[in-house]
Parts: sequence; C-alpha cells; structure tokens
Amino acid sequence: MTALALDLPLPREGLSRRFSDALYARRGLLLTLLLVPPLLWLGVVYVGSLVALLLQSFFSIDEFSGTIVREFTLKTYAELLAPANLDVILRTILIAACVTLASGVLAFPVAYYAARYARGRLKAAFYLAVMMPLWSSYLVKVYAWKLLLAREGAVAWTAERVGATPAVDALLALPVIGGPSLSVSYLGQFLVFIYLWLPFMILPIQAALERVPGSLIEASADLGAAPGQTFRTVILPLAMPGLAAGSIFTFSLTLGDYILPQIIGPSTLLIGQTVYVLQGTAGNIPLAAAFAVVPIVVMALYLTAAKRLGAFDAF
Repeated sequence: MTALALDLPLPREGLSRRFSDALYARRGLLLTLLLVPPLLWLGVVYVGSLVALLLQSFFSIDEFSGTIVREFTLKTYAELLAPANLDVILRTILIAACVTLASGVLAFPVAYYAARYARGRLKAAFYLAVMMPLWSSYLVKVYAWKLLLAREGAVAWTAERVGATPAVDALLALPVIGGPSLSVSYLGQFLVFIYLWLPFMILPIQAALERVPGSLIEASADLGAAPGQTFRTVILPLAMPGLAAGSIFTFSLTLGDYILPQIIGPSTLLIGQTVYVLQGTAGNIPLAAAFAVVPIVVMALYLTAAKRLGAFDAF
C-alpha cells in the first residue's frame, strides 16, 4: 500500500501535467502564449511610439509663443525643404552611403579568406577578432578614437615618426573632408564609422560566402575562366545577398547615429544630431519628428531594394 501511495502524483504535479498535456494537444495555444508578450511589446511600445512620432510631425510650432499647435498641417514637412534642412539630410545620406561602400570593400577580402581558407582554430580566432570590438562600450571606443585622431594623438605621432606627416597634412588640406585635425574632420568621422560598423558587414558576407559551393569555383576554372572572371561571374553574384544584408546594418546605423558626430567630426549637423537638438534645447518637437521620419522613409526604400537582392536570405 505504501508503494501504491508513492506512485500517486502530488496535486501540484497533477495540475502541471494536465496543463502541459493541454498545451501539447493545442499547439496553436502554445504558440499564442509564446508570441503575445513580444508582439505586445512591439505593437504597443515600439510601433505605438513610432505612430506617436508620426502624429507629432503633422503638428507645427507657433512662431510667437513657441507652443505646439496641435492641428493637422504639412507646414512642418515643408520646412524640411528649406536649404539648410535639405543640406543636413543629403549630407547624412552621403556619409552613410560612403561608409557602407567602404565597409563592403574592406570586409569582402576578410570574409572571403575566413569562408574559403580559415579552418579550425584559425576560424575561431577570426570570429573572436571580429566580435571582440563589439564587446567594449560604444562611448569608450569613440572617445578613444578622438584621442587617437587628435593633433597630438597617436596617429599624428606615428605619422611624424615614419615621415608621413606631409601626407596627413595634404589629406587635411582637402576641401570638405579635411579640417584642423583628423578628430574634427569628415575624414576622421568616416574612419571611426567604418571601425564601428565593419563587423556588421563582415559577418553577413562571410555567411553568404560559406554557402558558395566550392564545386562551382572549380567548374569555372575547369571551363577556362580566369580568377577575375570567376570572381565577377560566380563569387560576387552569389555573395551579393550578404553584401546587401551587411549594408543594411552599416547604412542604417550610420544614418541614425547622433553620438559619434557630436564627438568626432566638424560642427555641421547630421540627422541624428538635428533631432537631438530640436527636441532638446530648441523644443521644436514637430520638426524633430519630421526629421526622424526621414531615416524611416529612406530605410524603407533601402530595405525594398535590398530585399530584391536577396539580403534577407543572408541573415
């Protein structure tokens, strides 16, 4: 009788078992319970905040009192067409495009070597080297680069020791991208952006190149194709989804960054800085919201183009 009593489940165990049996029998209920919390978060907090932002952009600021006029108007969007605001938008898109292009050029050889030649411990070392910069604080990296690129920093010191100071001075003397030092120039800002986002470009390209069958490359060589022709007609087209996927990260992260441009680069504003200033010291929430809508529209168009290149297949 004691043995029989030991075989009887405790009340709590019986309830737990019935609950698990019910979830097992109703797979849809289990899926719903798993998806409801994240969907509520995305729907209420994320999408809700974007909708509120969009609504704010259709309001305007009273020029005399500085208060928000909560009446539907396109006046705020018309302000975006002012030359100064258009300059901010075009400058930001141009910098993001240049960073994305340069990151792709630098990342491809690294990703190709890791995908085609690195094996065992060497591949583990590759992943460690690529991921390690992401483990440190964003602000620490940016401020470290500000010190490195300063006129009295390590870059200037190294250039002086190797006799490259005239070359650095020639770069800083170039119009638009130059400046008093690398830390207050578009060139320095461009270099730091690449350093920050390069891992986000390397990994998708490496993943795409891993899927390229070695037999295709061998077949191309057997058919008499030169290495350059094989790269153009076989490797690059198959790696394009990875390039497109990596460009989504580098382009969007550069487009919305407002911290780095405040620390490194000239005093001219990018979109992120403009939103920060308008909603903060200026108190112009509608114009800040209108500026914030610009990256959303740009990225929507960019994602549409990237999807056609198969970028989502590389994630």
